[in-house]
Amino acid sequence: MSAGHEHERAVGRLRASYAALAPGDPVRLAKQTSNLFRPRAAAAPAGLDVSGLQGVLAIDPVACTADVQGMCTYEDLVSATLAHGLIPKVVPQLRTITLGGAVTGLGIESTSFRNGLPHDSVLEMDVFTGAGEVVTTRPGDDLFDTFPNSYGSLGYAVRLRIELERVPRYVALRHVRFDDLADLGAAVDEIVTTRRHGGDQVDGLDGVAFAPGEYYLTLATWTDVGPTTGRTSDYTGQQVYYRSVQRREIDLLTIEDYLWRWDTDWFWCSAAFGVQRPWVRRLWPRRWRRSDVYHRLIGLDRRLGLVDRLDRRAGRPQRERVIQDVEVPLSALADFLTWFDAEIGMRPVWLCPLRTTRRWSTYPLQPGLTYVNVGFWGTVHVGDEAPQGPLNRAIERRVHELGGHKSLYSEAFYDRETFDELYDGPHLAAVKARYDPQDRLTSLYDKAVHRR
Repeated sequence: MSAGHEHERAVGRLRASYAALAPGDPVRLAKQTSNLFRPRAAAAPAGLDVSGLQGVLAIDPVACTADVQGMCTYEDLVSATLAHGLIPKVVPQLRTITLGGAVTGLGIESTSFRNGLPHDSVLEMDVFTGAGEVVTTRPGDDLFDTFPNSYGSLGYAVRLRIELERVPRYVALRHVRFDDLADLGAAVDEIVTTRRHGGDQVDGLDGVAFAPGEYYLTLATWTDVGPTTGRTSDYTGQQVYYRSVQRREIDLLTIEDYLWRWDTDWFWCSAAFGVQRPWVRRLWPRRWRRSDVYHRLIGLDRRLGLVDRLDRRAGRPQRERVIQDVEVPLSALADFLTWFDAEIGMRPVWLCPLRTTRRWSTYPLQPGLTYVNVGFWGTVHVGDEAPQGPLNRAIERRVHELGGHKSLYSEAFYDRETFDELYDGPHLAAVKARYDPQDRLTSLYDKAVHRR
């Protein structure tokens, strides 16, 4: 049976599972993994059947495009494209992020300074809408242009045609330290503009702020030149990638290991489970050194409240989860990080420059303007106010003041007026009314703020 026929059968199962839901039942996907950090108020009685929608349908190595099912993980997508010496133009850093999830949500990585976000390289989509129909949509269509950052409120992508780019076998890294945020900002501006630094080509760009006065940019260059002696670095074993940023000036990885360099330790968040301690790491199976395993452990803690119990026994104040990615204009990066150090005090944080070439209505970054994604993931002891999210609310206000935007994969606290201003609420509602006339899909505001 052909891949196309199998795909149509899978879409048929999706349609049937949607039709089987009673009016008013919440609509969600039956997925085994998730990269969301929004607690939900209630569980759906049954998720939509997405079995058979997790693969790569076709790769055109001449046109450098791929037709991919919406629930295909980037781990599987990259495995298929690398066989042709190709990768998606933006590969989010966690293996189990799905292509459809990265487009209806937001993904980012080190190629975003030149390729934008994952939806910037989508050529065409088939979207399963709230009307129970599959709509093929392309750039310029309301549904296509409003879909990024809609998080299922407009439907679910079941097939996407995306652009790919050619890559060699290796990636050479340079970790460049900056003591001053102004100097770091000037370097980012130069690299985004010229795609070069110090005379060398830059194909990937991200960084880490370890402490005030200790900032690093990691400059990645695609190369066919392998190691002259020894082997490429392996950060799936005993070594931890983010620590190498401080300790090594240069490094060499295979392209595959580079793409997943952050996944093994979930950036630095594996430390919460002791996995970065050498003796624990030796005992912790390599197959469990993955972001999805840590995510499931976090979910288990949320259900059982283990950390909260330990804090109470030790007399420590209650924790607030501060798990966010925000985009601030490059010109405001120093202001934001200085404020963040004084008011939040969480380090390290991830820095990832990006620039988009067109305006997307539901996540309206200004085309041609350089932003820096600042990612921070952890907890802060704040006391009894923790359930009200005082630090998250403060971050939202500051990002808004600086002309930035916040991704909605985690908790949000905006009032409706501010939310609609930031995410073009009236236009989103109009598009939703057209493709979901019975209002069966949860609105973006209810998903992001009310956690429905």
